[in-house]
Amino acid sequence: MSALASQADIERRLGRGLTAPEAARVAALLDDASALVRAYTGQAFELVEDDEVVLRASGGAIVLPQRPVSAVSSVVAVGGSEALPDFTVVDWMFDEIDTIRIGEGACVINLPEVWWDDDGYPGTYRVTYSHGYAAVPGDVLSVVCGVLMRSFGNPQGLRSETVGSYSITYAVPATGEALGLNLTRYEQRALDRYRRKAATIRVTR
Repeated sequence: MSALASQADIERRLGRGLTAPEAARVAALLDDASALVRAYTGQAFELVEDDEVVLRASGGAIVLPQRPVSAVSSVVAVGGSEALPDFTVVDWMFDEIDTIRIGEGACVINLPEVWWDDDGYPGTYRVTYSHGYAAVPGDVLSVVCGVLMRSFGNPQGLRSETVGSYSITYAVPATGEALGLNLTRYEQRALDRYRRKAATIRVTR
């Protein structure tokens, strides 16, 4: 995945260009800060067309993990064996936000007989959908740049330093957290609205 901010974003905030050594360090920090934000939110923040994921439904609902969702192309019930072949589900409804509701199938002909058994299909679905942002949201960009610039301006991870009569205290994470690339509580609050719901389990094979 590409970084969620660019060298130009950092230079605009610094008010100057970067030297070659600084640019190399910033490139690595951009990747690290972007990975931190993605790990916290569970979101990629990239525009992806026809992404294919296998998810387990809960209570007949599939919550799509990446947002915003622009389109749902197909929903396929996953059988996992010759006795339980995969089949395309047509009885489903998308709420235009992030949730697909699976129908009971009463209006669909030629469903596999085992579909009606309580212990039949395992309840996993292969969903193809498009999602993401054409441009990184401004608050996400701001957080990535803020995380990076704290580390960039304080490479040794100091909490404070004093030279003569001059003293500076650096912005640091909450008590008990490690120094380095971390999200402040303010940054976490800014990102909380993007955090992924935990109602649907993603299945890996």
